[in-house]
Amino acid sequence: MAFVDNTLAVMKSIRVQDILDVMIIALMIFAVLTWFKTRASRFVLIGIFLLGGVYVAARFFQLYLTTIVLQGFFAISLFVLVVIFQEDLRAFFERLAVLGNIGKKFSSLSGLKSTSEIIAQTAVNLAKKKIGALIVIQGIDPLDRHINGGTGLDGIISDSLLESLFDPHSIGHDGAVIINGNRVTKFGCHLPLSVNTAKYGNIGLRHTAALGLAERSDAMCIVVSEERGTISLAYLDNLTVIQNAAALHETLEQFFIRNNPGKNSHPALNWLKENTLEKIIAIVMACFLWIAFGYQRDIVRRELIVPIEYKNIPKNWQIGETQVTDAKIILKGPEQAFRLLDERSLKLSLDLSGVVDRKQDFYLTANMINVPSRLTVADIIPSKIHIPASKQIIWTFPVRISTENALAQNLLLQKMSVTPSTVRVLISAQADPEKIKVETEPVDLQKILSTTTIDTKIVLPLGASFPEGQSPAARVQIKVKQKAS
Repeated sequence: MAFVDNTLAVMKSIRVQDILDVMIIALMIFAVLTWFKTRASRFVLIGIFLLGGVYVAARFFQLYLTTIVLQGFFAISLFVLVVIFQEDLRAFFERLAVLGNIGKKFSSLSGLKSTSEIIAQTAVNLAKKKIGALIVIQGIDPLDRHINGGTGLDGIISDSLLESLFDPHSIGHDGAVIINGNRVTKFGCHLPLSVNTAKYGNIGLRHTAALGLAERSDAMCIVVSEERGTISLAYLDNLTVIQNAAALHETLEQFFIRNNPGKNSHPALNWLKENTLEKIIAIVMACFLWIAFGYQRDIVRRELIVPIEYKNIPKNWQIGETQVTDAKIILKGPEQAFRLLDERSLKLSLDLSGVVDRKQDFYLTANMINVPSRLTVADIIPSKIHIPASKQIIWTFPVRISTENALAQNLLLQKMSVTPSTVRVLISAQADPEKIKVETEPVDLQKILSTTTIDTKIVLPLGASFPEGQSPAARVQIKVKQKAS
């Protein structure tokens, strides 16, 4: 009964974001499983998963020494994985980079059958004549980094073209021919050699090269033996002998259809039909990971200080200098959500568009704070703040020239004037204009030696402001003359 209650509690707490979270992880696990299941290094990956299972069991049974040792191993596992799976990871990311080009190749079924017939028939003819050949049919993976040398061709495939390329008198006879779709793109290419040939016995250089490329990509390599007159197929790190032309033709046709589904076959439907077991494993593992690390039953509380942002202040209203600048909030939620929280992004936005009185109280509520969906606001301190506000009016004031110190004894002040002589200022509707003085910055008369013009600024008293927001430029003209001796 307790298990059922716990299960129901988990089900009720699942959100749309959690489902999306699980699906993304499931897709990542599925991509890893489907990629490595055809790779020689998959056994290393299986070993790492087994170690992970041992670690989980050690944590469950509280095996201290085993847990400590495995924790140290997994701490450096990222570097270990990069070294072990260097080639596989590079190929995997290359596959991701070319996903957008899938389906842009030819997709006519008649074209697929014609190409597979030409390749199969040419291979059989070369085998009968005991002429060695190495034909590479490109899949989805790019091959440029695996291939050395070669001459570009880009010719439409035909039996006469292929036979001429492998003619013993041809300069590209000993190299490989690269076929992409229904076109021969290169000939005379050199392929990487495999080091895993012990299980196949004494095989030739062409077979070793074909197996080497098949281990590194999803290309299909056809090898015609010059000594035995047999046809072998290297695909996904496996080398098999083909018995007859029909079997080769069928294998080629399936390869082309798999890599070029055609217009009548929807990619999504094809994806759903394939690798069912891997999909189930990926979903189960993603759900397990979410329950182990994503689902959090315990609720914690934390106190944070967040700034208060005053917005939508009505025109011709001014907020006093004594407003509250920050507030204490108490958030509650799972520990997992707090780990993803960026405290610097939190703020409390207070909308002042409804200000109508000189003094008004505003209640602070949870919807004013931009908290993530998995966290909730338990309390705000203070819950209410007092906003000193005042409506402003525009008033025209004369600009007075402020001075300090005195002129030199040999100088006599004739005239002082300022431009502009008046300015428009925003002041509180309750203020007394007679008591407000608008002056320039102090002009030091002691520094005046002759008639001059000084650029300065206009200074406003506290609570006043300019309608445009910036102080207009002011120019003070001071006219002096020498005293009579």
